Amino acid sequence: MRRLGISIYPQHSTMEEMQRYIQLAHDNGFDRIFTCLMSLENKKEQQKLQRINLFAKELGFDISADIAPSVFQDLGLTYKDIAYLKENYHLAALRLDLGFSGQEEAFMSLNECGLKVELNISNGTKYVDNIMSYQPNQDNIIGCHNFYPRKYTGLSRQHFLNTSKIFKDNHLRTAAMISSEHAVFGPWEQTLHGLPTLEEHRALPIIVQAKDLWNTGLIDDLIIGNMFASEEELHALGRLNRNKLELKVISMPATTQLEEDILFKELHFNRGDISDYVIRSTQSRVNYKNGDFPVHDTHSLKPGDVTIDNNLDVRYKGELQIVLKEMPNAGSTNIVAKVVEEERFLLQHIQPWQSFKFTT
Repeated sequence: MRRLGISIYPQHSTMEEMQRYIQLAHDNGFDRIFTCLMSLENKKEQQKLQRINLFAKELGFDISADIAPSVFQDLGLTYKDIAYLKENYHLAALRLDLGFSGQEEAFMSLNECGLKVELNISNGTKYVDNIMSYQPNQDNIIGCHNFYPRKYTGLSRQHFLNTSKIFKDNHLRTAAMISSEHAVFGPWEQTLHGLPTLEEHRALPIIVQAKDLWNTGLIDDLIIGNMFASEEELHALGRLNRNKLELKVISMPATTQLEEDILFKELHFNRGDISDYVIRSTQSRVNYKNGDFPVHDTHSLKPGDVTIDNNLDVRYKGELQIVLKEMPNAGSTNIVAKVVEEERFLLQHIQPWQSFKFTT
């Protein structure tokens, strides 16, 4: 099952604020937390993290803490002492921002306390292959991408896809970071430009980021990298379909009830014999071959237009399409809705035979 998570940075907030945030996330279906041991500067902050983690754990959250070899040294520990971290910080996973040689990670995965070892997916090296060569407990190995506070430093899409695929090819659970447009806190200081994994997500609404990442089929869990996301964002993410792409559309005023039914009640999928110009969901032309489709809104077609062929085309009437490229309209195609502007780029990533649906 795909999961949702938030991030907690206790040095930037009070216990009461964090408890309210964690409870709100819990109420909206979130059950993962990311935090950072590397950014804690003193024992007081460490104790605060321990208390808030215990609160979250009792609600059912799995907590992953970012750590590096230097933090082990600062705490007087080695990689063999992870049971101490699990017990004292109430952790489900240790995320290794900077790892060891590969053998240490494999050894850590064989721990008897059940703590998972979370690897950095974003590096793009043979790191995970090296770890696998040491015969780890694969059930205790997971991965999570980095986030990037500075503009223009986030991952490119191709690098993101390549590195994520390495982990999925090894049958490892994956996570990536999405970013709230309302949150300002990260692990070190205020973050004014968000904390996304993908650079192209930096200016997008959080719900669109989530749809895009899940639609790749390479990411299992989404974690909001910055704190605090708004109640509206948490609620929208909690209601999001985690397994099927949902495209938000605005219907045209002249769209008929039959066309609305096709839009929102039919099962849609992209035909396997794909076109550069349109996404074709053709079953409605079979189901409604005897339906009445009066002519309306037959102006030129633009990317993001959702169309249904009208009575002037007897063979294709009732077929639903989503326009990918600008083209003329012969008059036999009704524009019944438009995909909202911020989601139109998702259309380029719909695969052959992929199912999708429309929402308002």
